[in-house]
Amino acid sequence: MPYAVLLTDDAAKDLEQLYDYIAENDAPDKAEYVLGKIEKAFGSLSTSPNRGAYPDELLALGIKEYREIFFKPYRIIYRVINDNVYILLISDGRRDMQTLLEQRLLI
Repeated sequence: MPYAVLLTDDAAKDLEQLYDYIAENDAPDKAEYVLGKIEKAFGSLSTSPNRGAYPDELLALGIKEYREIFFKPYRIIYRVINDNVYILLISDGRRDMQTLLEQRLLI
């Protein structure tokens, strides 16, 4: 049975901001392409939610309830609870991920 893949409000905002940034600084077609690839990546979690790796920044703290997949350079952080996959964060992996993860997931 497939898992439901759900975006949190924060992840939806991340996706919107990412789309807007690419559309403004590159091209709307490129923004559509990236959005489609990211949606395909997290959509694939419905059939194999535990395939993602543990984020190194959280694993170093002994935290193993979050996982991540990539559409490089973007990182998609999620958590599996029962039959649901919650997308919590979508971010460019070149950012200060340690601080971002602490602010978004641990506070």
